[in-house]
Amino acid sequence: MPPRKKKNPTASVPPKVHGVIEGAGEVVEQHITDTLEQNYMPYAMSVIMSRAIPEIDGFKPSHRKLLYTMYKMGLLGAARTKSANIVGQTMKLNPHGDSAIYDTMVRLSRGYEALLHPYIDSKGNFGKFYSRDMAWAASRYTEARLDDICQELFGDIDKDTVDFVDNYDNTMKEPTLLPATYPSVLVNANTGIAVGMASSICPFNLEEVCQTTIAFMKDPNHDLASTLLAPDFPGGGYLIYDKDAMESVYKTGRGSLKVRSRYAYDKSAHCIDVTQIPPTATVEAIVEKVVDLVRQGKIKEIADIRDETGLNGLKITIDLKRGADPEKLMQRLFKMTPMEDSFSCNFNVLVGGVPKVMGVGELLEEWTAFRVECVKRRTQFELTKKLEKLHLLRGLQAILLDIDKAVAIVRNTEEETQVVPNLMQGFTIDQVQAEYVAEIKLRHLNREYILKRTEEIAGLEKDTAHLQAILASQTKIKNIIITELERVMKKYGQPRKTMLVYAEDVPEIPLEETIPDYPVHLFFSREGYFKKITPQSLRMSGEHKLKEGDSISQQVEATNACDLLFFTDRAAVYKAKASDFPDTKASLIGEYVAAKLGMEEGENAIYMAVTKDYSGHMLFFFENGKAARIEMQSYATKTNRRRLVGAYSNKEPVAGICYLPEPGEVLVTATDGRMLLVGSETVPVKTTRGTLGVNVMTLRKAQRVAIALVYVDGMLKKPERYRKSLPSAGMLPGSEELSGEQLSL
Repeated sequence: MPPRKKKNPTASVPPKVHGVIEGAGEVVEQHITDTLEQNYMPYAMSVIMSRAIPEIDGFKPSHRKLLYTMYKMGLLGAARTKSANIVGQTMKLNPHGDSAIYDTMVRLSRGYEALLHPYIDSKGNFGKFYSRDMAWAASRYTEARLDDICQELFGDIDKDTVDFVDNYDNTMKEPTLLPATYPSVLVNANTGIAVGMASSICPFNLEEVCQTTIAFMKDPNHDLASTLLAPDFPGGGYLIYDKDAMESVYKTGRGSLKVRSRYAYDKSAHCIDVTQIPPTATVEAIVEKVVDLVRQGKIKEIADIRDETGLNGLKITIDLKRGADPEKLMQRLFKMTPMEDSFSCNFNVLVGGVPKVMGVGELLEEWTAFRVECVKRRTQFELTKKLEKLHLLRGLQAILLDIDKAVAIVRNTEEETQVVPNLMQGFTIDQVQAEYVAEIKLRHLNREYILKRTEEIAGLEKDTAHLQAILASQTKIKNIIITELERVMKKYGQPRKTMLVYAEDVPEIPLEETIPDYPVHLFFSREGYFKKITPQSLRMSGEHKLKEGDSISQQVEATNACDLLFFTDRAAVYKAKASDFPDTKASLIGEYVAAKLGMEEGENAIYMAVTKDYSGHMLFFFENGKAARIEMQSYATKTNRRRLVGAYSNKEPVAGICYLPEPGEVLVTATDGRMLLVGSETVPVKTTRGTLGVNVMTLRKAQRVAIALVYVDGMLKKPERYRKSLPSAGMLPGSEELSGEQLSL
């Protein structure tokens, strides 16, 4: 970047004006690397660390702040409160607008149905995850509380199991993680897009996750697939089980899974009811795609489609036409609509403040380490509390020997400040014990009370010994975690919602079979209009309706599944399928090919080739008398490319284009009327599409080739007269040719 000119120090300085910031609007030079380091990198790190990527407890900061706020509001096991109240309280921890916080709350709710095990028990309209148009009600109308499963998130949070930090204005404390007693990171779906990275964790069945975690803790070499069958999506559906793809997800944390809709065929009503869809699809997207396919004529078996989603759940009803096969139709809809979609997995999780993509095994290993630390801290917290109480009770036990002495010490002490030191000296106890004894109420200075308190000493000694043994044994800590997992599994486990279908059992339908194939008549006019008419419609039709001055240049009998190649006047070819065009009638003008296929401005289609297997050859005749023969296979592409440039040579104007599926003859006519029958086999095949080919017709001065047509028997009365060795000037038509209508072609 060239340096800017320095300001002239002697230039006049404008006077200061009240209310104007000095230097505002001044352009300051800064290197792009400095801008990235000082401005962009902090933003990127903030998004990665504090917004988009979940941590090992399975929550993003926005989720954690919301749930912790609800916990502190006493909404665990209590009555619901207005959502607006929750949103307002959450702002003490989450410095965002109420809309963003409420959106987060909706996605965690039971009513939204996006999670296998929702964290929020909601009341009111919370929308649905499978509908983009079904909006949730405002926060002032809905109510919520924490769901029962949140007991597994907050049960130990007050026992020093996790670290707490200050909130954004240092007025409150909030947890850095939630001490979940089960691997919540795998149970509920979590997706997020950060800067330069993203996270997409698919949900698994709670019971399977707990079983797998227990087995993994007992044996690090445990086969995960034997207990963790596959992801389990809250919307149900069928997961197409691919062993290789599943192993990739389990080992690397990356992979793609196919999920398809679940449906039922109602024979009495002759309709299909779709009741479960993939997690990445919406009802509206499916309906719109099906309607679009019907309008394009690609699907003809559907009479009507309706969204009947209501209080009973999701439902898309597809009415079928008479004779339609529901199984074959659904297989085609899986191929052509979002009724079957892919879920991309990217198990990117923050571990110790570092984003890391992990497989299921590594993720369980990290969660186990996190949970072990939580149990250790909880055990240490409980041990400390019991040791403190034991210490106090031992001091109380000491005065049991002589209660009267303790009373006498207190009565005979002149100054209050000397009570504790005198008790310490009289009973050989420390200051903490003496403070505890000194605070005992007068009514408790009886033998019964003191005996009951000191009887707890034996129990406390036993408990502290047990807790110390736990801290000293890694095995005992893991056994505690396993016991908690078994409890969670028994209490909250539920059957799978997503059923498995093995990939080898799914029929693969080739693309050709997805297009209904039936006889059609194809018409192409000189002005570039195209019509596709069924034989029945053609028989019932009258004359063709065309633009003024237009005429039919080509008529081909074919099928709806054939390919169409439209060659243009700019040496390009546009590929399409007959099924891309709707069936029409002769009484309509048809579709303008240039507009339908998105040709360039001023580009016109001049010839239509119809093929199904790309057999035979294309012949190009140029005005200078040359001809080129190109194999039709050179226009067959593996990808669905619509436009191919360099379809033929643009060095000379083209006079005629002919497609010959089998060897035949072409009638070439010059501007002076001379005609020549050219056998396709006499023109050598060229491998390069851009070639001019060889000379086939010798032209006189100022003459050129006018037209070239595929020869059909009967076009000439004496065809042998026009068959010559190439190159040849051809022959003028005889009187027998001029007397008929043959030359009108």
